[in-house]
Amino acid sequence: MSVIIKPIISEKATSQADLNGVYSFLVNTGANKIQIKAAIEEVYGVKVEDVRTMIYAPKVSSKYTKKGLQVGKTNKLKKAVVQVAEGESIDVFATN
Repeated sequence: MSVIIKPIISEKATSQADLNGVYSFLVNTGANKIQIKAAIEEVYGVKVEDVRTMIYAPKVSSKYTKKGLQVGKTNKLKKAVVQVAEGESIDVFATN
């Protein structure tokens, strides 16, 4: 099971990383905070101080077509916001 799926690169996420040392990642929905902390420390070689997680419910969409009502949904997502130790940073733009 891969814990970290990918880093979140957005305007808000990069500003938080530059100012406060807080980084955002999409993670596996079955991973807990201890597993996320261990994976971040192993992959990026930094000391993690705090992990906050958020679970986003799937979004349901429907559309009317010639075949009738078509209903679909997206996958459930889990986001982790990680605070690293003072003076350390993660280069999310580097390929691993």
